[in-house]
Amino acid sequence: MARVDVQGGVPGQRQLAQDDGTHGRAGAVGASRALAWLLVVTGAAGVLAAWVITIDKFKLLEDPDFEPGCSLNPIVSCGNIMKSEQAAVFGFPNPMLGLVTYGMVVAIGAGLLAGARHRRWFWLGLNAGTFFGVGFCAWLMYQSLYEINSLCLWCCLAWVATIVMFWYVTAHNVRSGALPAPAAVKGFFEDFAFAPPVLHIGVVGMLILTRWWDFWTS
Repeated sequence: MARVDVQGGVPGQRQLAQDDGTHGRAGAVGASRALAWLLVVTGAAGVLAAWVITIDKFKLLEDPDFEPGCSLNPIVSCGNIMKSEQAAVFGFPNPMLGLVTYGMVVAIGAGLLAGARHRRWFWLGLNAGTFFGVGFCAWLMYQSLYEINSLCLWCCLAWVATIVMFWYVTAHNVRSGALPAPAAVKGFFEDFAFAPPVLHIGVVGMLILTRWWDFWTS
């Protein structure tokens, strides 16, 4: 079976891997259809969440008494989130940033489905972007749970989508050699790539459950 250099010929960082159709002939790396579809689906989920929140934000600006459809009770209240200072960290509504970034993820996934292959710097850039997304979501989670004291269901959808895409892109980069890692770590991501996102989402779910335990159980 043919073997290719997945590090693009970088001295000291070359790793040989079986040519399973994901590696190009000049160091470019593609992705499995599963990862490509995952990026399309999670990116689309993020776009949907950002779009709905953006539309409701405009309506709220037009009418301060407007109640978004996802404002179900004192805890699950998208309106409280939208009215907070944290909802516009960069000087404009946060979901506008999501419309762009999640849309980019959809485009990348669609390109991979069409057979696109990218060099190591591209994959590392995607990893860095999703890492920023996870960090930003973690900050928003903290603000939502412990400062604003409200929860937005559409935000939760965006959080889950970001967590999933980050961990699976990381797993792909570790397996392909774009991210240097010990053999044990590579083996873990080969067999249990699903575990980190499941654990991460589970922790977020437990934080939400315990934060308002009395409300959920009353």
